[in-house]
Amino acid sequence: MSKIREFIKAQYAKIREEGGNGDSSLSIWRMIFLSALVGAVAGLGAVLLVSMLEFTQWLFMGKCVGYFPEGAANEPIMFAGLHDATIREIELRRWLIPILPALGGLITSFLVLKFAPEAEGHGTDSAIEAYHFRGGKVRPIVPPIKAIATSILIGTGGSAGCEGPITQIGSGFGSTLATLLKLPVAQRRMLMAAGMAAGVGALFHAPMAGALFAAEVLYRDLDIEYEVLVPSIVASVTGYAVFSTVFGFHPLFDTPEVVFNQPRMIFLYIVLALVISVGARFYTWFFYVMHEGFTKLKVPHVIKPAIGGLLTGVIGFFFLPALCSGYGTIQEALRFDSIGAGEKITLLTLLGVFLFKTLTTAFSVGSGGAGGIFGPAIVVGGALGGSVGIILNAILPDWNVPVGAFTLVGMVAFFGCAAKTPISTVLMVSEMTGNYKLLVPSMWVCIIAYVLSRKVSLYRSQLPNRFEAPVHRGSMISGVIRNLKVADILQAHKKDTITIKYDTRLDEVIGILASGKQTVFPVVNQENYLSGVLTKRDLSTLLDTDPVFRRMLMVSDISLRKHALALPTDSLAMALKNMENDDTEELVVVSNVNQPHKFIGIISHNDIAESYQREIQEAR
Repeated sequence: MSKIREFIKAQYAKIREEGGNGDSSLSIWRMIFLSALVGAVAGLGAVLLVSMLEFTQWLFMGKCVGYFPEGAANEPIMFAGLHDATIREIELRRWLIPILPALGGLITSFLVLKFAPEAEGHGTDSAIEAYHFRGGKVRPIVPPIKAIATSILIGTGGSAGCEGPITQIGSGFGSTLATLLKLPVAQRRMLMAAGMAAGVGALFHAPMAGALFAAEVLYRDLDIEYEVLVPSIVASVTGYAVFSTVFGFHPLFDTPEVVFNQPRMIFLYIVLALVISVGARFYTWFFYVMHEGFTKLKVPHVIKPAIGGLLTGVIGFFFLPALCSGYGTIQEALRFDSIGAGEKITLLTLLGVFLFKTLTTAFSVGSGGAGGIFGPAIVVGGALGGSVGIILNAILPDWNVPVGAFTLVGMVAFFGCAAKTPISTVLMVSEMTGNYKLLVPSMWVCIIAYVLSRKVSLYRSQLPNRFEAPVHRGSMISGVIRNLKVADILQAHKKDTITIKYDTRLDEVIGILASGKQTVFPVVNQENYLSGVLTKRDLSTLLDTDPVFRRMLMVSDISLRKHALALPTDSLAMALKNMENDDTEELVVVSNVNQPHKFIGIISHNDIAESYQREIQEAR
């Protein structure tokens, strides 16, 4: 209890010193302007990132290997030659496939370890950690190193996504801008989250989902950081506008006209939710098994991503769709509507994508390679969803199960439950595909899969909820102690209080003060009205008086010190302030402001700590 008391005192002092959360120092209009600026830079960062990725993929996988992986239907094309039929006539040099990812892992590892070690692995986790535990600080060197490293990793065949670097590009600029302007920590966190939102919203053609993603991904439970919503929305819209001005305003994927108009399909979507929850658990489990395995591996750290790249290349040698982004396979699955000769081949391909891309992502990123895991997760989820759709179609041919719809819903549910972002992911995949007609099954499957896998998350830096967030401890304490009243404590902590009658002899008072049960002793008359207060600090003064006088004099014969008082209607914040000003651990509570004061009771720091703890437990 003493630790809780000291914690509350320290937080309360910090609140008083900072004067709140700092919002008054920056108008809403200034924050909107800065959020738009962060969004614009994040949008330009997304343009640059896509350009670098296209170039490295054209150079390494296209020109060197002769492999031209298909992408999403509306994926930006910076190098037309990558999709030129004459270039595609280059012979596939399959023997190079195991070598290139290993080389890419080695290069990216050297860059990251040399210049920005925090850019290692999937960047979203680092951004979440910076928000919760580093005051929103991201070093300016991190975004460019992350972007270059990820471009090389994916361009050489590594299985990774772009959301990691784009969240670090956006959040890094937001953090740097706030630091340059010397903004309070709370506003630096807001601009950092706004940068995350802008990057995701731009890169995935999903401005609404990007804004919600930045607010939702910070917590594992169904909780949201509502303070960052306004700057995130402004930044996400701006970033999307800048990015789409260059590459076009259209969804990332093309989808068929599939609608939800058969209520009986709900039962099949429950089956999909069960499969997706198991698949997401496996994806997350295997990723961290590999991550911990590479962490314990007794080789130079710079070599580990090269080993992961080599393992990725070996799998890619036998199964090419396991390399790079994998968006092309999902694009074809979204368009899948024919059942027949190609059904078995498509099923085997999708199952292969689920299994082998899970492995290559764990090898590429889990080994320390710089890349995201959002992109591979939606590819793996889409492949698993499409596989379930094909199998159900074979079992129930009369139901006409839409495989494309199951693919899309699988994308939604897989990442939503794996990343613990069910709300934003439903919107994100809908915006990425331009198909809002499957929102009902998407929400249905996503929430069921989320509930079935609540303790599993791709992002280990996520906190359970806002109650556990260090950033909210001060404001939470502030809210509790401002809402609770002194009367609440008196009612909850009914206890015997020692009072001293004004006609008590001083020698008897000395024994009472030495009893140790209280530090403050109200002196009252026969009607229980307060005459004054004696404290343990008065004990030494009384002991210095002549013993004869102590037997003759009464309390009413000495002058009593003034002591801070509290009313039942006072807030605990006011009570703490009075305790601080009077340098005391206890306050005497009286009935009214004007004399005579009728004595009611005593409250202490411990009482306030117990009330705070009880209030938090009840709120949970």
